[in-house]
Amino acid sequence: MSDAPFDEIHQFLSDTEWEGAEIAPLAGDASFRRYFRLRKNAHSAMLMHAPPPHEDPAPFLHVAGWLDANGMRAPAVIAEDAPKGWVLTEDFGDHRMREWIDQHPDDERAIYAEAIDTLVRLHRLPAGPFAPYDMAVYLREALLLVEWYCPAMGLEVDGEGYRSAWEAALGPLIERQQPGVTVLRDYHAENIMLLEPGKAAGTQGLIDFQDALAGHPAYDLVSLLQDARRDVSQEIEREMLDRYRAAAEPDRHFEADYATLGAQRNAKIVGIFTRLWKRDGKARYLAMVPRVWEAMERDLTHPALQPVAEWFAANIPQEVRDTFGGEIQ
Repeated sequence: MSDAPFDEIHQFLSDTEWEGAEIAPLAGDASFRRYFRLRKNAHSAMLMHAPPPHEDPAPFLHVAGWLDANGMRAPAVIAEDAPKGWVLTEDFGDHRMREWIDQHPDDERAIYAEAIDTLVRLHRLPAGPFAPYDMAVYLREALLLVEWYCPAMGLEVDGEGYRSAWEAALGPLIERQQPGVTVLRDYHAENIMLLEPGKAAGTQGLIDFQDALAGHPAYDLVSLLQDARRDVSQEIEREMLDRYRAAAEPDRHFEADYATLGAQRNAKIVGIFTRLWKRDGKARYLAMVPRVWEAMERDLTHPALQPVAEWFAANIPQEVRDTFGGEIQ
């Protein structure tokens, strides 16, 4: 990395108590955001750079403020310069849910149970002041599959039929999701931090929530339990869904809506991961596509997805589905 970003960091920190801190770059994610850990006098903080025009930290600050005001565990904001893309926050440490479970598999159920309980608490709150997760957003996301994956597989498909099938499947769900809950949209094992691993409940921190919308309570459950980045057994998925249902008492359509949003989210992710490879040169995401596709296939067996399942049957041959992970061109 050139010296320029560090010059900008020092300028940003000059008016804070973190001036003169040790600066260590951290691994990035699928976005243009960059992260740094600051250390000073045995303390640490996290610095995010979300540079315009590709990124805008204002949504992160907006959601973080709402979560904090409503008793949810988002990182405290220490300083910010949103127009230039800088946000300095509390450091949640290095214990992500994913790696901790990989290293401590006996803790898996307890950690997932706490993640479910966090969603129950979130969903008991009125939806935050966020844009609605409406039909236009659902369709825009689902269409990523036909915009990116299908061309990469050399498939010519019925795009209008795909849109119509999703409109039919999503219409009843959208009516049922009113008035909605806060949907974090990327609630999974790489975005949940264990602040005090092995301790009592209430010690999980939330990150990467800047795209929050007001939508259906099943969406973040899908994100957590049909995780694109790690295998979650169907046994754990079922057990945690039952835990959520016992606490939140959703309506009788909840299983149908969970499957519908599972298929929608997984179709979106297949499209996004293909786009990350084709447009951004990030081929490593293709290794996750088989896991996502498998979950989507299970979702499509639910009767609520019949029009979408029929579209897949007519447009994406089974041999393509069976081999697509290694056959993307």
